[in-house]
Amino acid sequence: MVSADFAERPFKKLVLFDVDETLSPSRQKASSEIIELLRDLRKQMAIGFVGGSDLVKISEQLTVGNMNVLEEFDFGFAENGLTAYRLGKPLESQSFIKAVGEKDYQELVNFILHYVADLNIPIKRGTFVEFRNGMINVSPIGRNATVQERNDFEAYDKEHHVRANFVEVLQEKFKRLNLTFSIGGKISFDIFPQGWDKTYCLRHVEKDNFEEIHFFGDKTSKGGNDYEIFSDSRTVGHTVKSPADTIRICTELFLS
Repeated sequence: MVSADFAERPFKKLVLFDVDETLSPSRQKASSEIIELLRDLRKQMAIGFVGGSDLVKISEQLTVGNMNVLEEFDFGFAENGLTAYRLGKPLESQSFIKAVGEKDYQELVNFILHYVADLNIPIKRGTFVEFRNGMINVSPIGRNATVQERNDFEAYDKEHHVRANFVEVLQEKFKRLNLTFSIGGKISFDIFPQGWDKTYCLRHVEKDNFEEIHFFGDKTSKGGNDYEIFSDSRTVGHTVKSPADTIRICTELFLS
């Protein structure tokens, strides 16, 4: 039986959403249409977001007007659920540094920065390594790139496989650390301990006993940062290409 907090919802389901290219364009604000969809959906069942970015970035994308993003979702999972909220209240968090250790962390970051320095790509900006609580995010072009530069790099990367090649080198070099390398968004990839992919967030909802857990994401093929949760036996996975696609499929499945 579903937990008492959600017993009054007509459907005893949880719908989880990736953020970039699922609820909003990558690193841009969600539309009023998406927010309206989420509010309609929440009247019927529980909803949550699960993104690789930290909560500040996710809040920037999903906040419209003066709303508090944690009040608009039943579950908020930043950094794959390593920073987690249920009904606006924080849950236990995890630390990448504690899991890996300072010495190995520094060796990893130093190698990454040397690799980026030697990369021959059309442009580089700034913030090539971003430390987050439960992972690090690596961007060959740099996270300070503009929206247009991000789009240009994504097209370049599809042809030249910059991120995939980078990941392959890191997987071989740091095999002993048992890390997962997950490509997501347009310009970067995440690094975290094995098991800390987006399926990590599912441990936070187990006790709520939902009849079904649906997940919507765009990077659902192997190597993408939505793959593990999309293909997990505990979820019903849906692949989308854009926020408009999310609206269409959710409306057909849940609101028709």
